[in-house]
Amino acid sequence: MTRSKLRSSLILAVGFLSAGLLLASTPAHAITFNLTSDHCTGGCGDPGTIFGTVTLTQNGTTVDVTVDLNDPTYQYAKTGSADFQAFKFNGTGVALGDISVDAHVPALIAATGAFNGDGTGNFSFGITCPSCGNGGAGAFTNDIVLHVANATIADLTAPNNLGNIFVADVLAPNGNTGPVDVSGPPVPAAEPGTLLLLGSALVGIGAWSRRRMTWRV
Repeated sequence: MTRSKLRSSLILAVGFLSAGLLLASTPAHAITFNLTSDHCTGGCGDPGTIFGTVTLTQNGTTVDVTVDLNDPTYQYAKTGSADFQAFKFNGTGVALGDISVDAHVPALIAATGAFNGDGTGNFSFGITCPSCGNGGAGAFTNDIVLHVANATIADLTAPNNLGNIFVADVLAPNGNTGPVDVSGPPVPAAEPGTLLLLGSALVGIGAWSRRRMTWRV
């Protein structure tokens, strides 16, 4: 390979790698909330415990929602204090027919009603397990994944009358059950600065290599 071709190939490779890094540094349109507020009788964890996360991703006109408990430490329960719903949420302009739930073991369905159990405020929608026993008898750990059509993240994240956004019903390692909720802001997104700096450095290396090869020609 001639020096000219080698120089062109190196510059092209550096350019592609830099572009890839810059694209990777662009965050997806998703936000994550921590489940931290403990309403369990007797407590489901120490102060500051993160029981799990709720992540929302805007996918066109649909919002994808993933509820992930810190399993196997915490499991989904089915108690009256959470209106027998594994997960509860609200949706501005959302109808029950807009909500679909991914295949799950045990099977889950979306429900609607006037849910207001155990001091967590008013909710209109829930995800429930019809075949699960009450309390911790039918506890499970698999993530709950649902999709809300014709909605935005903002439609699903407005605080309710008591300032809560989401609720999950959990079984704790100590045997206590009850609702835990999201009542705080989303988790700060990771800063893309490191990748941007690396991309800039690679562009600089490409320019330096081009000058060095030019000197040697």
